[in-house]
Amino acid sequence: MLTAIWTIFALICCGFVLARKGFPSDAFWPAAERLNYYVLFPALLLSNLANAPIRDPQILRLGASAVATILIGAVALYALRAIRPTPAPRFGPALQGVLRFNTYLALSVLAMVAGTQSLERAAVYLAVSVPLVNILAIIALSDGAVWRSPRMLVKTIGMNPLVIACVVGAALAITKIGLPFGTGQFLELLAQASLPLGLLCVGAALRPTALRQDLLPLLGNATSRLALMPILAVGVAYAFDLSSVEALVLVVFSAVPTAPTSYVLTRQMGGDGTFMAGIVTLQTVGALLTIPLVLHLFAAP
Repeated sequence: MLTAIWTIFALICCGFVLARKGFPSDAFWPAAERLNYYVLFPALLLSNLANAPIRDPQILRLGASAVATILIGAVALYALRAIRPTPAPRFGPALQGVLRFNTYLALSVLAMVAGTQSLERAAVYLAVSVPLVNILAIIALSDGAVWRSPRMLVKTIGMNPLVIACVVGAALAITKIGLPFGTGQFLELLAQASLPLGLLCVGAALRPTALRQDLLPLLGNATSRLALMPILAVGVAYAFDLSSVEALVLVVFSAVPTAPTSYVLTRQMGGDGTFMAGIVTLQTVGALLTIPLVLHLFAAP
């Protein structure tokens, strides 16, 4: 399995090396990440979701299983926090480390091992999960204070380009309008650049220096994300009687490391940015070993 997905991690390593060499420039990587986040990646979601079989019962069960997996993980984290109190600036990164997912890496793995059919299912997974994990992250970082200003929560989620793409794509699929007048081909051309550029940006965002402190909490968080969450996903997939493709999507999204954008949200909301950077870096490096193992043990056909 490692031989099938090594190219994905090669792109991440390439991004890391290029960024450390300052090529093409330090300003390039933030701009590339913004281009991908606001244009290319929404095009990928929209083009895959617009023709997805939304009414398929398996698709509906996939959405429900995604919500169940994330909420079970969240409840477990809050239960652990009740036993061992943790301030919001630290709890927010910890929660994001366990519940959020690197979408670029997940889609790249799915495309490599399961083809285009899995990308349609993945778009449905994202339509449900992206708003949910963002809401949970904001609540954790604000220590629940966001409920006193729900307008901020609505604004943050409603202006998320991934959420907008998912809503529009789902509407097109439900109404069976699809993507007329060649817009599908246009979006597919944009989408083709999304995953390789996204993986390069993931590598560029790695911060090895952040691993020098909090090593034990970082290892615990990485173990929860890369080992316990896939095990939970397998149990949920079994409980919801998912088919092989839908189960694969659920397991892969639960097995990939957390999203690099977690660092941005953490910094914006006054969380522990160094801790979050360490979580992202350690999980991304560890995933090189854990993802092939997870696929071999749980997701092989």
